[in-house]
Order: sequence, then structure tokens, then C-alpha cells
Amino acid sequence: MSVFLGTHQNRFDAKGRVSIPAAFRSALRAQAKPDESLVILRPSHLHPCIEAWPCAAFATLAGPVESLDIFSDDHDDLAASLYADAYPIDADKEGRIILPDVLRRHAGLNDDVSFMGLGRVFQIWEPEAAARRREEARARARRMNSRQQEAAP
Repeated sequence: MSVFLGTHQNRFDAKGRVSIPAAFRSALRAQAKPDESLVILRPSHLHPCIEAWPCAAFATLAGPVESLDIFSDDHDDLAASLYADAYPIDADKEGRIILPDVLRRHAGLNDDVSFMGLGRVFQIWEPEAAARRREEARARARRMNSRQQEAAP
């Protein structure tokens, strides 16, 4: 399985396009079916960033919606939170995409963009916010590791 690794920085061009890092494009293409979009973008519920999902991974994420009563509030809430702000995106021949304005605003993106690999998905961040997020994640991971070592017999 192709995974998204590392953090890569790019800039928007004069037409508002940004290139998906080549390694990420390769991973997306390896996972995409011929009739699917390259990636599905959506705002993160947890962070000021954009989540980028391969179509198959997005289908897995959305799977619980199908198990809910279609006429229930739970179904409506989950469907709205997953689908209403999701954007299927294709790249041009050079691997550039145009991010919807609503997603750019959510992530606070201006000129520079950080693509942060998270294994089966990646995120698109404002670079300084991405650096803070990585540092926070490392600190939390260290604390979690310390707690686990203390609890071990």
C-alpha cells in the first residue's frame, strides 16, 4: 500500500494553483481507480488544515453513514459533516490543483503551503501552523510514551 510520508512545501502560482508533491501524486495514482477523482479534499474537524483523502480511504471514512437510519438526525449530521464540504479534485498534467476558496480560508492559506503526510492520508497546512502542529504532536507522543512506560510492569 502506498503511504504519504514527510512534509513538503510548495507555493501557489499566479493562477492560484499548487503542485501536489510528486511522491504524494504517485501514491494517489497508485490507489486511484480510472473513473475516480485523484483526491477528495475536506476541512479537518480538528485542525485548521485541509485533509486530503484517496477515494478508497474516503469511502472507508464515510462507511458509518450508510449504517445509520437515512431519516435520522445522526445520519443527517454525519452526512453533512462528511459530504457537504468534500471536494473531489483532479490535478492537471503538471500535478497542480486549485483549492476551493472555502478550504483555503479554513486553513488560512496565502502564498506557501505545507503538505504533511500522515500515512493513509495527508494534510495541507499554512507552513508555520504545520510546524507548530508537528511539534505539538511530538510532545504529546512523548508524554503518551512516558505514561505507557510508567504503567508497564
